[in-house]
This record gives sequence, structure tokens and C-alpha cells, in this order.
Amino acid sequence: MKITAVKTFLCNCYRTNWVFVKVETDTGPCGWGEATLEYREPTVAAAIHDLESWLLGKDPANIELFRHDCYRDAYWRGGPVLMSALAGVEIALWDIKGKTLGVPVWQLLGGKVRDAIPVYVNGWFAPAKTPDEFAEKAAAIRDLGYPGCKWDPFGKAWQELGKRELDRAMECVRKVAAAVGSDMKLMIEGHGRFDIPTAVRIAQRLEEFDIHWFEEPLPPDDLPGLREVRERTRVPLSAGERLYNRYEFRRFFELGCADFVQPDVSHAGGLLEMRFLASEAETRHLGFCPHNPSGPVANAATLQLAACVPNFRILEMMMTDVPYRAEICDERLTLRNGCMEIPNRPGIGVELDERELLKHPFIPTQLRHYRGDLTDIRPVDAVRYYELV
Repeated sequence: MKITAVKTFLCNCYRTNWVFVKVETDTGPCGWGEATLEYREPTVAAAIHDLESWLLGKDPANIELFRHDCYRDAYWRGGPVLMSALAGVEIALWDIKGKTLGVPVWQLLGGKVRDAIPVYVNGWFAPAKTPDEFAEKAAAIRDLGYPGCKWDPFGKAWQELGKRELDRAMECVRKVAAAVGSDMKLMIEGHGRFDIPTAVRIAQRLEEFDIHWFEEPLPPDDLPGLREVRERTRVPLSAGERLYNRYEFRRFFELGCADFVQPDVSHAGGLLEMRFLASEAETRHLGFCPHNPSGPVANAATLQLAACVPNFRILEMMMTDVPYRAEICDERLTLRNGCMEIPNRPGIGVELDERELLKHPFIPTQLRHYRGDLTDIRPVDAVRYYELV
């Protein structure tokens, strides 16, 4: 079996654009991967096509050789564009291998340690603006049985946060905590926006709510600062979505930056690299909780990891998405008692429809984290893409 073509598809999904990869072969199945790199989608698509010279004519089964050679031969190594491109192709190669052998990818990564994984929801709050509106939305997801929820209550803040803004953010947390009670985990998103004194102030104020974690309180390139924040608060920290390879994570682990590790399968090089990072986290008794707000292929690949990684603690999922998600792919996701069940289909467990992808072409979008409109979402987008039982 030889690789005959590598295709990319940029599919708009309102808040960003999904980047999908299709690897075709001469005698066997095709494979799907995802390399969604928020707000740099055409750049990563171009990087994927730069890999074609290595891929065409090669055996898709040699996944480690592909990963090693294409990383080694990159003069500019380790950044988000290269690593996302590698991830998208690598996931597709695993998909081909699983389909060829007739087994899910988790079977090739060591077999199952669980049949389902607890989830926490993101995107549940739209279009809430006030603390009371957040509380009302939170009560609704509590009633649906989700184990946890995450949101960013900090508006337009960058680096510093005034006393009035901090009080308002804490009021939002207080009302959501009261609405959901003690059974739900609360995750507070920082989006890498604060300086050290502000992050410490926020974390110390969050201590009263017994939150599950405070996510990415500092910009991702300040690992010593993240360690300092961890030392100065009792609130657990999570981070890692904007670290892209084992070498960046080596310093993350050495410094003891966080309590939960959050690499993203579509950014950190793919399944092999994620499996390696999970093992590194396990040696330090850290929870492995991958960043997972992207498209259906990244979700499917992350579920393969959830099946076979012992220290995988909880899965991020989007509460809402564009209504045509069900048209571009054949996801068969089941959420039962707050846990997403692990698929048993061969490969990564999802197929995409090229014709449907082409109906939703690339549209440039802007980062919303510092504009205060994270909750801006059209009502038509508020649809579920899984079966809740």
C-alpha cells in the first residue's frame, strides 16, 4: 500500500475554521486527520502540503518513520504550524492503519483501560452576559447530568484586572457555583491573559469556591511564572494547550508548572506524541486532560487516547456547535450519565463527507478572547451533535 494523495479541507465553523486532512492510498482505505490551528488555518494547510514530498509513494503504516523524519528534517522545529501539520497527517495515518487491520486505534495503542470518559462542557454559556444569566445556563446543564463546566468570566481583561472587574468575575463564579451545587466540577478559563500578580489575586479569590482548576492563567511562554503562581495559591492549575512538543513539555514538567496537563492532539504532533506526554505526566501523578474544543476528527482522536491512557481524567467537549456538523461527518457519539462512550469502529471512528465540507468554505475569523465577546454566538449554532441517554 502506498500513499497517492494528501488533501486538505478548510471548513468554517463560525468561531474558527476546521482544518481536515485526507490521506489517500492506492489499494487500501483513506485516512482522516485534523490540524485545526485557530486563526492560522491557511498557513497550516500549506505546511501539510509541504509534507507531500515525503509522503507520496510511501507506506502509510510507517507512522513513526514519518514523524521522526519530518520533524528531524524541519529546520524550524517544534512550532505550532509544523506540529499541527504533523498531527493532522499522523492522525490520518493511524486511521488508515486501524481500518486496514479492522480495529479501533486504541487497540493499536495498548488496548482499553475504560469504556467511557467523564466530560466537562465548554460553550454552554452562550449568549449569557450577566452573572444571573450564567447561573441560569449553568442550572440547565446541571440538570442534563454533566460532571463539570468551564468558562471565562473575565471580559476584556488583559494582564491586569481592576477591583470592580474582579468582583464582577467572582460574582459570576459565585452564582454559577450556587446554581450547580457541589456535584459539578468548575473550571475557570484564563486564556493566558494575566500577569503574575493578577493571576495570583484571581487564584486566591477563587479558593473559596473549591474549583477544579484555574486554566492557563499566564501567557503560555512564561513557564517559570506559571510555577510561581502555583506556589502562591492553593487552587489547582491546568495548562499546556499552547505547548507543542515533548521538548517544551520537558521544561513544563521539570518546573512543576501545573496540576493538570492539557496538550491538544491537533497541535502537539498527534497520537504518538500525546501518548508519550501522558506517560510523562503519569510518572509525576498528574492528570492528563487534553484540550479538545475543535472538530469531529480531533474529538475522535482524543477519544482513542481516553480509551488507553490510565491517567486521562476528563474530556473537554463543546456543548454547542454549527448545525451542519452532523452533515459533514458520521459521528456516532453517545453521552451516558455524564460520560462519553469510546467508539469501537475501525480507525479513529469517524468519516467525513467531502461534498459537505466544500459547502462551508474558509472565512477569516478573529481571536475573541480579549474583545469581551466570547459569548457571542448565533442561536442557530446552539445544537447538540451527540446522543444524550
